Amino acid sequence: MVMSDEVLKYLDAADFPATKEELVAEAEREGAPPEVVKALRGMPPAVYENKQEVYRSAKTDIADLPPDRRAELKRDKTHQRIAEHERAWPHPGEVDPHLHET
Repeated sequence: MVMSDEVLKYLDAADFPATKEELVAEAEREGAPPEVVKALRGMPPAVYENKQEVYRSAKTDIADLPPDRRAELKRDKTHQRIAEHERAWPHPGEVDPHLHET
């Protein structure tokens, strides 16, 4: 597997928010190696708002990370590789637009 930092370097020109398919296409345009493309294809189908969401979602190898960073990633419950339609909604701090009167 590939490390997250290696995945992100092929997304420098990506416009966010972006779908998984758009991120895969951008990485391929930037000449990403097959393992990077595979890591991006392994992400849940969702719209990613920024590189941090991609960082947390890409199927990368955390085994090479230092123990403190691995522990931090395991404690992070904000994005557990759950497809967008399966996430709780509204997200904290958001208002359901169907319930909000204008």
